[in-house]
Amino acid sequence: MGKILNILWFSMLILSVVCAVCTGRMEELSAAAAGGADQAVRLLLSMAGVMCLWTGLLKIAERSGATAVIARLLSPLLSVLMPDYEKGSEAMQAVSANITANILGLGNAATPLGVKAMKELQKNNLLRTSPNNSMVMFVVINTASVQIIPSTLAAIRQAAGSSHPFGVLPYIWMTSAVTLFVGVVLAKLFSLRR
Repeated sequence: MGKILNILWFSMLILSVVCAVCTGRMEELSAAAAGGADQAVRLLLSMAGVMCLWTGLLKIAERSGATAVIARLLSPLLSVLMPDYEKGSEAMQAVSANITANILGLGNAATPLGVKAMKELQKNNLLRTSPNNSMVMFVVINTASVQIIPSTLAAIRQAAGSSHPFGVLPYIWMTSAVTLFVGVVLAKLFSLRR
């Protein structure tokens, strides 16, 4: 997949240079490339600050035991959705940590936690060559990504000049809830067929 994307990006780059040369607009292409690079660096710096803030808050939440409280609150629901694993197991703790990071809108922090959770889920998977129903359910929940505080999106909106970076919260909550509900119902229905 990475090779295909590299070919696609390289082709687009070459095509834009050829079009700029043919239309005599090399100066505009150079200005657009420089402006785009400038905007990318500004966006990266503004997002880095927000990511540092929320990642730091997540570390504080971990050390204070707040994530353990969230994990305990999620535990009854997760034991119903993922019955293949025990309540306090390493796998369920990793799943809870990932879901907590997603709830806080820490997509970049949630990714390594999701990889760790999937590795822990795989350790107790009796079907070594394919995921079990609980692993599929985890992917569905992780993909729906219910976020109470979408910090990454807010950082992007703020960097783009939005006066209300969190103004989209109700819409995010509604779409995340609907996506999660539909995904969980479909995953449960398909698990019955397996």
